[in-house]
Formats: sequence, C-alpha cells, structure tokens
Amino acid sequence: MAQPDESPDDRTGPIVEDLVLGSLIGYRLKRAYMRIQPEAQRVLAEDDLRVVSFSCLSIIADNPGIVQAELAQALQMERSNLVVIIDELEDRGLITRTKVPTDRRRYALGVTLRGHHLRDRAAQNIREAEDAVFGRLDEDDRATLIAALLRLEGRATA
Repeated sequence: MAQPDESPDDRTGPIVEDLVLGSLIGYRLKRAYMRIQPEAQRVLAEDDLRVVSFSCLSIIADNPGIVQAELAQALQMERSNLVVIIDELEDRGLITRTKVPTDRRRYALGVTLRGHHLRDRAAQNIREAEDAVFGRLDEDDRATLIAALLRLEGRATA
C-alpha cells in the first residue's frame, strides 16, 4: 500500500484492488476530494482562509443580504457553528452585518470590496490547484462532471 507522501506511480508493491469500492459513487467522490482538499487548504492558507471561511465568504458574496439561517442551510451547517466564522470574517473587514429592518434580531450579511477581491483571488487559486490536481479532465469532462454532481444534489443544470 502506498505511503501518504507517495503518489500511486511511486509504489513498488502490488496494486491494491478496490473492485467493490471503486464502483461506488460516494467512494469515488471521497477519493477525488482527498486529492484536492490538501491543495485547497494550502492555497487558502496563503490568504489566511480555511475551506469553511472561504465557503461562507463565497456564498455571502453571491447572495447579498443573506441571513445566517439561510447561509447555514446553504452550507448544511449548524447556525451556531457559523457565529465564529462570521465574526472572524467581519473582524477582518471582509463582510458586513446589517440589521434586517423588518426583524431587528436578524442580520443581513454582505461582502465588502476587500472581501470580494479576496474571494475572487482565492477562487482563482483554487481553480489553479484543481487544474494541477485534475489536469486530466478537459473542459467538456469538467462541465459533464459538474452537471452530474448538480443532478445528484437535486439541482437543475443550466
């Protein structure tokens, strides 16, 4: 079996078969994620972001005025777990919180110009990391894969 720092091509032992696991979508998704996650973490760390904070920043940027409950639902997280992340993003001047006029207990979230710039740069860095890791996929393969994943989520494709 390959050591964690070896690539599959560096192995000298027998090839380990995964005939049953290899035919399972969830297993293949996990394996693909395991290939990109360390690179995504590395490039995000350059901007002092984590995957979860980048995800929050990105959803807020794409949905100005979103409230914490909607953000939690979009990211499939507990609302209480988002408090620290939202505080961190606000303290860094990346997002704003504004009281919702119709319900002063709720806050609408928005992204600052600095937050937009950081999100865009981080997204580009992740795309480049994905290109390095998943370089075997051409644009058609990527579009097909994204469309299939959206269907698995129950979302319509464009």
